[in-house]
Amino acid sequence: MVVFIRLAGIVYVVFLVLTVGNLLQYLMKKGPVTADKLHGALAGYIMLAFLWAFIYSFVESFTPGSFRFEHVDATDPHAFYRLLYFSFTTLTTVGYGDITPVSKVARMLAAMEAITGLLYVAVLIARLVAIQATPKSNDS
Repeated sequence: MVVFIRLAGIVYVVFLVLTVGNLLQYLMKKGPVTADKLHGALAGYIMLAFLWAFIYSFVESFTPGSFRFEHVDATDPHAFYRLLYFSFTTLTTVGYGDITPVSKVARMLAAMEAITGLLYVAVLIARLVAIQATPKSNDS
């Protein structure tokens, strides 16, 4: 059963990486900034949180105790949802502190996620503003 869960996690991670990658390619194309692009940017941000949560659960499955959960046993069947919560708080750099990365790998991944969250918002908003602010040429 553990092998199946790990394999499913790998499949989810690969799917989300490909989906977010394709979405970013679409968002970075020239053209008007539409509601479609804004919705895509929001969806990409949410998918990033899920991607990191799957990575964290993968780390926790190989190295139990990589995360310390306050007042909860780490073998709790709802651990993924707690890691999803941790992922959202880390991606948005809120970090409430009730879940703590303990292992070196978990800490490194949490730092990478925080950087990813900051850069995603900063770079994507800058790009969308630049696309919108670029004067349209009159080739008629």
